[in-house]
Amino acid sequence: MSEDKSSSTHFGYKTVESEKKADMVADVFHSVAAKYDIMNDVMSFGIHRLWKRFTIETAAARPGMKVLDLAGGTGDLTAKFSQLVGEKGEVILADINDSMLKVGRSKLRDRGIVGNVNYVQANAEALPFPDNHFDIITIAFGLRNVTDKDKALRSMQRVLKPGGKLLVLEFSKPQHDLMRKVYDMYSFKILPKMGDIITQDAGSYEYLAESIRMHPDQETLKQMMIDAGFEQVDYTNMTDGIVALHKGYKF
Repeated sequence: MSEDKSSSTHFGYKTVESEKKADMVADVFHSVAAKYDIMNDVMSFGIHRLWKRFTIETAAARPGMKVLDLAGGTGDLTAKFSQLVGEKGEVILADINDSMLKVGRSKLRDRGIVGNVNYVQANAEALPFPDNHFDIITIAFGLRNVTDKDKALRSMQRVLKPGGKLLVLEFSKPQHDLMRKVYDMYSFKILPKMGDIITQDAGSYEYLAESIRMHPDQETLKQMMIDAGFEQVDYTNMTDGIVALHKGYKF
């Protein structure tokens, strides 16, 4: 069920008014945008590159396809999709946060990635695209920051073509007790200190750790995707479920 916009929601462990969450999340990403890529490498020990590679392989993008990289941030997935869809294809890097979008655009243009990539500032809950438009939508490490996740999933379902595929790459729930304990210690004790050293912003990484704990677990997100109209929904756990890749189709 969608959240009432006049109601409260979670910002990490805090309870806040729903209409204020987007601005609070925006402040986090304005703060960390310039060092976002460095922090991704440091805090995941580079493993995020393997998670994203698996996402690209699962997407199976082909020449001529239209791809939406939603909450695409600094453009890691967009860069690879641009190569895969070729000159006749199109990739849209969309993000609600203009600071992240600017970093992504600069990074990709510096790498010579132009022509088949466009940049759109967009809210996942109300995507500004036509119905039945994209062959593939990916949202990597972005869904947990969305205020109304059900509304966002329905919006993604609307803009997918029949036969199109949604891939949700997101932090999830470790499967074993030992991993959970180690992960909790790392997330709440070490990660904020890394954030403080690298970005001078421990608070944003405290929010990151908390937002992961508040995000729906693997089975809950699977059911949310089904409720939004996706079919053949399944997921793959990676790194013991610290991250999961959910996949669903529109028919």
